Amino acid sequence: MRCWQVRGAGRWHGIAPAARKTWVDAGARGVRAQVPAAFGRRKKFPKAAALMALTALTLGAATGARAANWCGAGLWMDAMVGSYHIHPDRDFEQFNPGLGIECWPGDTWALTAGGFRNSLRRPSWYGGAVWAPEFLHWGYVRLAAMGGIISGYNYGNWGLGRNHTIGPVAAPIVMVAYQRVGVNFIVIPPIPSDDLPFTIGFQLRVKF
Repeated sequence: MRCWQVRGAGRWHGIAPAARKTWVDAGARGVRAQVPAAFGRRKKFPKAAALMALTALTLGAATGARAANWCGAGLWMDAMVGSYHIHPDRDFEQFNPGLGIECWPGDTWALTAGGFRNSLRRPSWYGGAVWAPEFLHWGYVRLAAMGGIISGYNYGNWGLGRNHTIGPVAAPIVMVAYQRVGVNFIVIPPIPSDDLPFTIGFQLRVKF
């Protein structure tokens, strides 16, 4: 039978058997080539998602601490929202999602930890203590100070860890709370080695 003759019905009208086999083999090779690429794309996992997952584990541990009454004066979850940079010399990211906790063993001090995406578009982790003296508490507003360590910034020769990205942090905080909800305004000092100016960070708070 010649290749121009019709035999049977469907998509193979007028196609010689050798040509059919060539087309089928080419299609199979194309499918095999696409499968690894598809799986490769599915393996990509956003860093922000990993950051949130690890912080969620921290929150789970904190809930257990609350059950053990370690946080007798209150356990708060903090949601980092964004920041405002005062007279910046360059462009900074002002949307900074993240999660954290405040464990208050007493009325005037707390332990805090968490993570967020910082203004340099890098993941940051922090831990430290908060001091909020009673004489700086007026109704729904109180002043506090946070001290500890934080990662994700270039601290130069006096930084710790890989690439000197871990360093100390000391920041005053304006805390506004009504019943079980509140807002933290954190005044973050500049980091000259990373060209970071004075920055105000915004956190939403919920009490468990």
